[in-house]
Amino acid sequence: MHDPLEVLERRRRLLVAGDLAKFADLFAEDAVLEMPFAVDGFPARLEGRETIREFSARADQMPVEIIDLRTVQVHRTSDPEVVILELVSVVRLTTTGATIEVPSIQVFRIRDGRIVLFRDYVGANALPNLTAA
Repeated sequence: MHDPLEVLERRRRLLVAGDLAKFADLFAEDAVLEMPFAVDGFPARLEGRETIREFSARADQMPVEIIDLRTVQVHRTSDPEVVILELVSVVRLTTTGATIEVPSIQVFRIRDGRIVLFRDYVGANALPNLTAA
């Protein structure tokens, strides 16, 4: 059985490497990805691994490159499947070269080595308008 923190470290490595196909493989077939504070152009909810895969593939078109995902704090819960991360995403805007840090709280349910639920409470006010042409 996979420890949820091992799965999250693999997720970090894949996202920093830009391997969005393998990132999508980390999700269970019926996984849910929610972004309650989604900014314009981003869905608030994605259902199913293949929907997450399609969304992730389109992320390559966004003018951002993930440089690092820095975990500030890990919170284990009384449910061994649930982990909460305080995280800072360090991203580079490919249009300007500027580096920004985006804070978030991320809630995961990880079962049998697969992400079943990923809820991302991202500090959207730290993001520029990524969908502006």
